This record gives sequence, structure tokens and C-alpha cells, in this order.
Amino acid sequence: MLTRRCTQRQFLLHPELATNNAFAYCLAEAAQRFHIDVLLTQQMSNHHHTVLLDRKGTVVEFMAHFHKLVAKCQNALYGRWENLWSSEPPCLLHLVDAADVIDKLIYVATNPVKDGLVERVHHWPGINAVGALFAERPLHTQCPRHFFRDKGPMPAAIELKLTIPLELGARDEVLGALRAGIVAVEAEQARQRLATGRRVLGRRAIIRQSWRDSPTSHEPRRNLRPRVAARCRWARLEALLRNREFLTAYRTARAAWLGGTPIPFPVGTYWLCRVVGVPIAV
Repeated sequence: MLTRRCTQRQFLLHPELATNNAFAYCLAEAAQRFHIDVLLTQQMSNHHHTVLLDRKGTVVEFMAHFHKLVAKCQNALYGRWENLWSSEPPCLLHLVDAADVIDKLIYVATNPVKDGLVERVHHWPGINAVGALFAERPLHTQCPRHFFRDKGPMPAAIELKLTIPLELGARDEVLGALRAGIVAVEAEQARQRLATGRRVLGRRAIIRQSWRDSPTSHEPRRNLRPRVAARCRWARLEALLRNREFLTAYRTARAAWLGGTPIPFPVGTYWLCRVVGVPIAV
């Protein structure tokens, strides 16, 4: 699951039509360019969550290209020149098991509901990726003409196809679990609002917000930045152990490389493989 926030928590991804189209267009173009399978995305006002499958080890280039295009499109739309994204790095979370992927799909889909913005997932005025996923239809996008030139190399239109990989199991079962999870979260949030008297902000108020605004709530700082999400304790420990083994093998290979006796780097080495062409272990 990929997450990135806007600078100063500003609503620079405010869900208006031009932004919705530009975000989906840039995501679709980057996913096709780098062979990324997009399962689900949620474009909130000041951040996004995207669940994806990286089959070819290109997620680093995908992130850079996607976030660069979105930043340039939005700056052109709003007449800005400064950075659009927060200076902290994107959060890329490894989802270990199928159950963990489904948990994050539910999390991504219900984000506007849990944040007290709308009562139902489909009320959110941003991209209706959840509806497109259930209906098995692509999201049709047009090239954002406020940034890209008419006769440039970018496609005039592109489709964002949301997929359920075979690795997760039967599509109907995955979507059934996702639908049940969405219903459960919506019901729980409704129960909490009834108990506290709290109301949602509502679709109309969200649309009226300015992109210059930001939330008034306090955002926790200096928390842990997890790299692995797993419901099963042992699966999580195994994934963390694999990460540790990779770091050990990488440091050993790097020391040997600097010492003039190169040995293959472990699978997953990106920068030195991409730029320098170091050997990778089979």
C-alpha cells in the first residue's frame, strides 16, 4: 500500500473534477508505463492511498513518475511553484498475506467514512474507484490540458483498470469480503455518530472547501513508519526477518564491492543495479 501526503496537510488534491481526472490519468499512465497492477486507490483531499502489485520490481520508478506528474499537474492547475508533496518520503507498506491485502483494501475504501467526511463510501466526491472495482469497469480519463500540450507525447485519453490479482484468490470472494468490510465500517461509524452526536462534514461542504485549506485537527508526529503489515504475528516476523537478511546480504556485498572483490548483490537491490549494473544473485 502506497501512501503520500501533501505539504503542510493542504487540500492540494481537493476532489474537484479537474483534480480527479488528473490524479486518475497520472496514476493510469504511470501504472501502464511501469507494469503496475492497481487494485484500489483513494484520492483524499491532502493525501492518497493506493494498493498495488509490483510484479517487475519497478515500484520505485513508478512512485517517482506518478508523484512527479501529479505535482506538476496540480501546480499548473493552482498556479503554484513550490513542492506539492510533503518532504517526508512516501510510505510503502508490504502486505504479506491475502488477508492483509483485503484489510488494507477495506481501509482504503472506507477512509472518507472513518475520517468523518461522508456517511457512505460512494458519497465521497473524489474518484469513485470502489464503484469501478465492483462494476469491473475502467475509469476513463482525459489528458489534463491545463498542463500537457495538445500535440505532446502523452496519450489523449487513458483508462485506469483496477484489478484483483489471481494471487488473492477468487475475485468474487475478495470483492465479497471487501463489500462486507465496507458495510461493517459504515455501520460502526454510524453507531459512533449516534452515540456522540457528531455529524459528518458532508459532500457539499467538502466541495466548497478551498485547496489552500488544511485540517484543524492535530496530526501525530514522530511515530513509527512500518514497512510490513501482517495480521498473523508469525507471518509478520518472517517478513521482518527476510528484510533483515536482505540488509545483511546487501551490506556484505557492498563491502566486498568497495574492497575490490565484488560478489553478487541480493535480489531486490535497486539503485546499484539500475544505475551501476552490479551483478545480482540468481
